[in-house]
Amino acid sequence: MVLRRIKTYGELVMFSHTLFSLPFALIGMIWAAQGLPSADTVFWIVIAFVGARNGANALNRWVDKDIDKKNPRTADRHLPQGVVKPYEVWGMVLFCFALFILAAYQLNPLCLALTPAALFLFILYSYTKRFTWACHIVLGLACAGAPVGAWIAVTGRFALPPLILSAVVALWVAGFDIIYGTQDIAFDRQNGLFSIPAIFGLQRALRISRLFHFMMILLLISLYFLMALSWIYLLGIFISAVLLGIEHYMISPANAAKMKIASYNINQIVSVLIFLFVLLDTVM
Repeated sequence: MVLRRIKTYGELVMFSHTLFSLPFALIGMIWAAQGLPSADTVFWIVIAFVGARNGANALNRWVDKDIDKKNPRTADRHLPQGVVKPYEVWGMVLFCFALFILAAYQLNPLCLALTPAALFLFILYSYTKRFTWACHIVLGLACAGAPVGAWIAVTGRFALPPLILSAVVALWVAGFDIIYGTQDIAFDRQNGLFSIPAIFGLQRALRISRLFHFMMILLLISLYFLMALSWIYLLGIFISAVLLGIEHYMISPANAAKMKIASYNINQIVSVLIFLFVLLDTVM
């Protein structure tokens, strides 16, 4: 019974989607330490990320519960169906955010001092679709804290490379979230919700998404020069660019299966792939 409930909570916050930004946090950590930091630092970085990401996602599920109930595409989610109760979701939010703050405290004073800014972005994102089409960009910014946060956890200070890597994450997440949002153009317009696809239309939205991902690749290439990386890193970026090209080629808003692959599955591969090539570049 307990294990089944834990599985339900994991499905509620889409725990498997942790694979999106966690690899970039680990890249920031590896570059900051020029290898691997202490086991304690690795542990608390992972705990901070898991707490922040899942707390933010649980909060978003609660904030959007009425919208999800009205949208045929999301009406079968856990809150609209009554599979979990609002108090359970709030318990998850508070527990995860407390875990995030505890991990920041264990890392260093600057990490702890930055937690209010991170929590503000997590909360802000959940409401943005109600008043701005820039909701995708705010989501990207919320996720972009992962690599710079991991860098600060190791070094205790800001630096240019993690800020560029954070911009990579922001553009990448915003780009594939726009793709995801193309499924709800009609629903968003009918219900007064804001998104780039709903405001600018399908084709313009897809062009904006492609632009974001093109800029992401350029920034990743700039890190090759800034960090004096090897051809191994460049190979990883090339393969990732090909995968993103496939993602944009296969977009079909009317086909839910294709959209799941384009918005989620391919991007999970991209982040893990970039991390693996960074790791290979570091150890070889």
